Amino acid sequence: MSFVDRRRFLQSSLGGISAVALGGGLQADDSASPEGGAPIAPHDSLFLTWRQDPTTTMVIQWIGKSDDATQIAYAPLKDGMWRTAPVIAKPFPDTDRYVLRCELVGLTPGSEYKFLVGDAKQRYRFRTMPAKATKEFCFVSGGDAGTGRHAVNSNRVAANQDPYFVLIGGDLAYDNGASPKTFLKFLQNYSSTMVDSAGRLIPMVSCIGNHEVQGHFGARRDQAGSYLSVFDAFYQDVTYGTLDFGDYLSLVMLDTGHIADIQGEQTDWLEKTLTARAEIPHLFGVNHVPCYPSYRNPEGKDEKLGIGEEQRKLWCPLFEKHKVDVVLEHHDHTFKRTHPLTDGRIDANGVHYLGDGSWGQLRAPKRPEERPYLAKVSQAYHVTVHRLEGDRRFHVAMEDTGKIADVVTTVSKRASKRG
Repeated sequence: MSFVDRRRFLQSSLGGISAVALGGGLQADDSASPEGGAPIAPHDSLFLTWRQDPTTTMVIQWIGKSDDATQIAYAPLKDGMWRTAPVIAKPFPDTDRYVLRCELVGLTPGSEYKFLVGDAKQRYRFRTMPAKATKEFCFVSGGDAGTGRHAVNSNRVAANQDPYFVLIGGDLAYDNGASPKTFLKFLQNYSSTMVDSAGRLIPMVSCIGNHEVQGHFGARRDQAGSYLSVFDAFYQDVTYGTLDFGDYLSLVMLDTGHIADIQGEQTDWLEKTLTARAEIPHLFGVNHVPCYPSYRNPEGKDEKLGIGEEQRKLWCPLFEKHKVDVVLEHHDHTFKRTHPLTDGRIDANGVHYLGDGSWGQLRAPKRPEERPYLAKVSQAYHVTVHRLEGDRRFHVAMEDTGKIADVVTTVSKRASKRG
């Protein structure tokens, strides 16, 4: 990023971030609690996500009793007719509770809505994604959260950026596929903190990590009971998929061997998926285990593969061939940014890999002198704010104190193909 670009970005795009460091908090409207977060009861795990195009749909979910509500009432925020949509209930594994889910479809892009859960009087708000990327907007990403205070602090930093959504790249709760109580606590923390300055709930998107499943790698779907109980609407048959935002943004979310094998069907799918999105201006890869780790060893030993080695062999050439803009990585519990890379070497036209999963977990990274592909690293809890402006993206790494750790700019490699 040039000095001029950096100064303009910090002045215009990060104006609200200083409020985080100075102690600013969420400002709620009548649909939020007095403290600015979502209400604690009766739907204390309520959160939003998506199964299909976020410009016209929204999925509302929470954990509760099977008879909590049979419908959601919703309407445009201003001067709109109230409508209803049904709630379905399915078991929350290994508990006497249920996952309650309602999907709203046919919504107006770039609009705000209010909704009610059953007979409850508490009103909630959300906004749909814009139909076109004609205005700047941002989302926040990170991974490896958990339920501790550092994860909650990162939640608050993320919410204070007023993102359209949050992307958590695996290891959400650290329930290891066997502790629904831990997973529920993660959802409760998210629900109570992930509200923006206008009182809108912030949707969550995720990919699967090793701490979502029993045994971490090579598991069955039923060994990721809590995670897939709430994200199975998106991951219906396989644990990888693409979320397309209109025709301007695609998140290609991958399973780094936790349930789906890296090679074979998933790699074939990745090739077809990236080929089909050649003209999408903003194309992000998302995986849990990093292709280019900042802490764990990338080199194999005694016939055991190094961390990310199989992905570097099978996936990185596809990212490079199809000009993926950025790959978001996690798992190593550090802050890292690589140089733009092609075949593991620094290349101005290569792919940036951003990570490395320190939303709520932390390790000391290796130094760039030890791993030449690393451009910048630190031992800090952090989230990354991605601000999209036309064909440009500003990626801002923020520590859980609100301190800016890093800023880098990427420019779409495909936007020039569009009329």
